Amino acid sequence: MRRLLTFLILIALPCIIYAQQLPVEAGVPLRLAQYRKAVIDSITYQITFRIPEKKTDPIKALVLINFDLKTADERLQLDFKQSADHVKEISVNFTHDLHKPDTLEPINLRNEHLIISTKRLKKGRNQIEIIFTPGDASLNRNDDYLYALFVPDHARTVFPCFDQPDLKARYTLGLNVPPGWKVLANSNIKDSSAYQDHVEYRFKQSDKLPTYLFSFTAGKYTSVKKMLDGREAEFLYRETDEQKIKLSVDSVFEQHRQAIRFLEDWTTIKYPFQKVGFVAIPDFQFGGMEHPGEIQYKASGLFLDDAATKDAHIARANVISHETAHMWFGDLVTMRWFNDVWTKEVFANFMADKVTEKLMGTATFNLKFLQDHYPAAYAVDRTAGANPIRQQLDNLQDAGSMYGNIIYHKAPIMMRQLELLMGKSNFQAGVREYLKTYAYSNATWPNLIEILGKHTKADLSNWNKVWVYDTGRPVIEADVSYSNGKISKLTLAQHPESGPNRIWPQAFDITLVYPNGQQTIPVNLNAQKIQVSLANGKPKPIYIIYNSNGMGYGVFPVEKALDPAQFALQSPVQRASVYINLYENMLNGRGYSPAQLMALFGHGLQTEKEETNLRMLTGYISNIYWEFINTTERTNIVVGLEKALWSAVQSQSLSNNKKILFGTYQNIYTSEAAAKEIYNIWKTQTPPKGVKLTEDDYTGLAFTIALKSDTVTNVLKQQEERITNTDRKKRIEFLMPALSLNVKERDSFFHSLKDRKNRAKEAWVLSALGYLHHPLRQKTSIKYIPESLNMLAEIQATGDIFFPQGFINATFGNYQSKEAAIMVRDFIKTHPDLNPKLMGKLSQGVDNLVRTQRLMRN
Repeated sequence: MRRLLTFLILIALPCIIYAQQLPVEAGVPLRLAQYRKAVIDSITYQITFRIPEKKTDPIKALVLINFDLKTADERLQLDFKQSADHVKEISVNFTHDLHKPDTLEPINLRNEHLIISTKRLKKGRNQIEIIFTPGDASLNRNDDYLYALFVPDHARTVFPCFDQPDLKARYTLGLNVPPGWKVLANSNIKDSSAYQDHVEYRFKQSDKLPTYLFSFTAGKYTSVKKMLDGREAEFLYRETDEQKIKLSVDSVFEQHRQAIRFLEDWTTIKYPFQKVGFVAIPDFQFGGMEHPGEIQYKASGLFLDDAATKDAHIARANVISHETAHMWFGDLVTMRWFNDVWTKEVFANFMADKVTEKLMGTATFNLKFLQDHYPAAYAVDRTAGANPIRQQLDNLQDAGSMYGNIIYHKAPIMMRQLELLMGKSNFQAGVREYLKTYAYSNATWPNLIEILGKHTKADLSNWNKVWVYDTGRPVIEADVSYSNGKISKLTLAQHPESGPNRIWPQAFDITLVYPNGQQTIPVNLNAQKIQVSLANGKPKPIYIIYNSNGMGYGVFPVEKALDPAQFALQSPVQRASVYINLYENMLNGRGYSPAQLMALFGHGLQTEKEETNLRMLTGYISNIYWEFINTTERTNIVVGLEKALWSAVQSQSLSNNKKILFGTYQNIYTSEAAAKEIYNIWKTQTPPKGVKLTEDDYTGLAFTIALKSDTVTNVLKQQEERITNTDRKKRIEFLMPALSLNVKERDSFFHSLKDRKNRAKEAWVLSALGYLHHPLRQKTSIKYIPESLNMLAEIQATGDIFFPQGFINATFGNYQSKEAAIMVRDFIKTHPDLNPKLMGKLSQGVDNLVRTQRLMRN
């Protein structure tokens, strides 16, 4: 018996040693997360925040953490990224009626972890009570409102917790707030008590959530409640523009209703949480964040006026559908670890696109899918910093670097190709099984692929490898032979734009264009080279449109015979696909030079009538003008381009098209005559005929005038005086120094951004950086580049998930000089130990700067 016992101990010993040897490391290392998942279960948090009226006064808080522990042999690590003085008292496994001194735990905070010794822990149910001062940053405190935003690992900066996505818990929240403040959280209010100096709200216990989805907001909001198919929904907002409120509030509720209906039907799972609620936040860091019961949105994306473009309306419907889709994809079924964060984002985007298709029709859906996803995905996948869809993540503190255009835009393209490969009904059946299998739990991408594999005969293994685990895109080449006026052979071949040889299996169309019509041929490019046999014997076309339905992914050939026939194509999708292919080929030095392509796109200013296509076309013109044409060329062509845009404003019949063209005119003008015209429009508030400008538009004009003026002007101060909304006034005040004509004032503003507290409003900071580094200011701002590069690691450590990439893009995105390129190159050479994911984002952000050096030499 003793030998058997000794044998069993020896078998168990490696696991015990592994547990006891877990180091205390900064962040949330993967091995710590795996260990805690193995031994901790059934977590609940009871947490109370006392929020003072003055933003500068500290918040006081108390948390009770209850959990089951399978073994008490290893010290417990609670995540808390604050200094030890933020922790006032820790009690472990005490009863309130017998509160013995020996239940008090010494405050041991090391490397962002509160260490709980084994002395007071026990196998089974445990309770830890902590009195503490929360960190402020992720509570986003403003003068009269705040909001908790914890994605991906910021909950630990506010309260002690197990901050990993696979330790889901239930939360019972209490909020003590100043009188007159409204509150919103994941669950419904249970009751409240009013006192002289505060109101105490107690919420019902929440549904089971990971820490990054626990959230609340409190502040001076307007509250509106409506019934959505038998559920009460609440909307908080701070907007004061009566027209925007009248035109937007009902639409916001209705679009949530439609999204919920569609997703319930598509998934066959009822809305999976106890509450529907959403809040519009001024200058929110993201478009939205999917907290159940308290979805947070950027206010400007929800509140539209009667001058809003079609694109703005589609974008609002899309972001509402995206965040609503997360209730099933991400909130109901959550990724096990943040290396699979893309699985929730791809489904949210993919399902949002399906909602858009349902609400706005297939034609609009196909066009918007192409416009929204392909250019954004290409902007990363063509670079030296391209990352695969699924990435490795060793520590949750690096999770923010997982986000980007690959998971938001390449992944939906991949998913649409997967749906084509499997068939829509098989794909839907597999996703439904996945949701029901892992409801209120966690899953990985391999878990999903395993289930989808049961619903198709297709080989998902090789497909998965190139689309999900590899980077880059293919370059498609075409070879056409003719005989007796007919196609004798059409061959398509693919090769990687960079990197090792591989094949992207995908489906798309090619279209043969004739004087009196078109013939479309489906293509299944499942090998390195294929013959399109369906084209054999077809009459010789005027030209061929490759990827004519916009479904294919890569760089496709564009025939010169299309110039300028693309503007006469009847299909908006075909025109959009051609525009994208022309631009991508230009970047690769194939086809047109930047100046030639800008001139070609200029022909479409008056003929392109589809609003979203016109927006894309003018976006390409602005991009080429500022990034790929040198100062001398810009000076030579600006007057002609101004005249072409102004003429198009007059000739286009649709108001939104006029507004898009006027916006481009505002972006590119530099001539004295144009400057006088713009200033007069702003001063008199008299827009061009047929163009409707709003308060936000006039604010944008004021910024442009300040940027392009070479004399002292007070347009920004005057514009601020025109505005009554407090939040919008504060934004202007923040941006003023970045637009100052005084170089020293701009220098001082830039240096102030080195202090994290001055970067609290990240959206404002990115706007300011765009003005500081505008091509017209680069002679004085290029000196900021080395300092900006040295700030990157700290920016990554302290910023929200999109801020590091935004900081890089806003800083380096418009430079084209050799001097700037050398600065970046030297930094990369001398910093080989920079976080690889951050280095990747830098390479993404400076890709146009690198390409410009080659394109300008040619």
